[in-house]
Amino acid sequence: METNYDAIVVGTGISGGWAAKELCEKGLKTLVLERGPMVKHIEDYPTMNDDPWDYKTGDVITNKTRKTQGKQSRTEYTTRESSKHFFVNDLEHPYNEIERFDWMRGYHVGGRSLTWGRQSYRLTDFDFEANIKEGIAIDWPIRYKDLAPWYNYVEGYIGVSGQNVGLPQFPDGNYLKPMDLNCVEDHLRESISKNYKDRILTIGRTAIITEGTKPGLGRMSCQYRARCMRGCPFGAYFSSNSSTLPAAEKTGNMTLRPNSIVHEVIYDSNNKKASGVRVIDTETKKTYEFNARVIFLCASAVASTSILMQSKSDAFPNGLGNSSDQLGRNIMDHHLDVGASAKTEDFKSQYYFGRRNNGIYIPRFRNIGGSTNRKDFLRGYGYQGGGSRNAWTDKVTELSYGTEFKKEILKPGMWSIGLGGFGEVLPYEDNRMTLDYEKLDNWGLPTVTFNATIKENELNMRKDMKQQAMEMLENAGFKDVEGHDDAYAIGLGIHEMGTARMGHDARSSVLNNYNQVHEVPNVFVTDGSAMTSAGNVNPSLTYMALTARAADHAVKELKKMNI
Repeated sequence: METNYDAIVVGTGISGGWAAKELCEKGLKTLVLERGPMVKHIEDYPTMNDDPWDYKTGDVITNKTRKTQGKQSRTEYTTRESSKHFFVNDLEHPYNEIERFDWMRGYHVGGRSLTWGRQSYRLTDFDFEANIKEGIAIDWPIRYKDLAPWYNYVEGYIGVSGQNVGLPQFPDGNYLKPMDLNCVEDHLRESISKNYKDRILTIGRTAIITEGTKPGLGRMSCQYRARCMRGCPFGAYFSSNSSTLPAAEKTGNMTLRPNSIVHEVIYDSNNKKASGVRVIDTETKKTYEFNARVIFLCASAVASTSILMQSKSDAFPNGLGNSSDQLGRNIMDHHLDVGASAKTEDFKSQYYFGRRNNGIYIPRFRNIGGSTNRKDFLRGYGYQGGGSRNAWTDKVTELSYGTEFKKEILKPGMWSIGLGGFGEVLPYEDNRMTLDYEKLDNWGLPTVTFNATIKENELNMRKDMKQQAMEMLENAGFKDVEGHDDAYAIGLGIHEMGTARMGHDARSSVLNNYNQVHEVPNVFVTDGSAMTSAGNVNPSLTYMALTARAADHAVKELKKMNI
């Protein structure tokens, strides 16, 4: 068994797939390690063509599942029969909560790239400059200009459909043709345009091909099946399995090793570099060491940081590169489950094509200057949502059988529309994860304990998120407008980030401007761990851009013998 490589990549999700592709295409013999089993594109998507009636429960979560999978069931969809195989079992992979934390993850080749929401947005200098302008946490070591060419590169490769709208707080990009709004969404768009000067409505920017093809395994246009989370046999949406990992494999430079839990980066105190990683084979429980010149940790914000925290030595008694004591701190997410919904009796003669797995988007309009600035909270939020015709059951509550029932189920229901707020969580040092060495997992490794909550800033923002959603729907003439602000805990957005933040120096951060560990320059961390602030948009596109940029830098530095 070969143990020496040019590069090691830990994790095969959004970031890991990109790291593998870029390093392999640049000529590095690369070992890619994944703690979970193999998942091959199409071949290992067991439910991709299932219908609800194929399941005894109609693909509804049972009470038994809720009791045994209490944490994973908090999102609803993660424990459905159609998707649960792409998420972990709570009993097999426990974690600890001081405050409720919803840690939803999947351990398999492809990780959450198979189940992500596909919404793809750029951060902007409103985000990169916010911390230093407001005196929050620390300054980002990069700005939009540093990442813009990499956003272009990533978007062009993965395929992002959307619409350019010309807003500074919502940077335009390299997009395929946008998906269509339906009549109710278009009505709301027109109303917002007429009633507000500070906001617009557009179709979501999503990593789903709408025209042509993209590199990978037969990637073609979306079929509007809305079964994305089960794995797309058409490769219409971007995943590591259909795109980046096949590209890496094509080079002949990738060795992919599933069922391999990386738990430590090995530090060579003589060279002041990392020499490799220690791995537990999940099937045999045997341990191995693999060596490399450069290491990319891309296992997710929690997993990558856990590895760094477990990587202790005389030089780093509190974890690799942790002189700042920032490892595990500043956990962020995007807070959601707040907004409004409404109905209309109009547009009865209109419908829509297929099951579009994308929604509408209203970009941030708070705290971007002038009259948009608020005194009650910092940063901002956007809205995601959409309109649809309700199920026939809404119309026939008093009917359960007979001729009339059969007639009614052939008719579409009323139109309804919803807006869900998506807000920024500030980086708080005391929002953190720690390791519990008293509670070990099945492989003898410490379990993670979370202690993180939203605070006054987010709570004040949520009030505005609800109020503005209701106001926009009311102004558009919708009926039965109802606001909601449901129970939210950090993690529910499934955008955990910030646990090994980027910064200008090792005194206040873990990573530099190229995602290198300040004190161990041949170790890169390019997943959500690196985020210095969260922004208010889905972060995966940023992780991909950071990864591609870091890989380019790593190879250049290797050639210069700097790392």
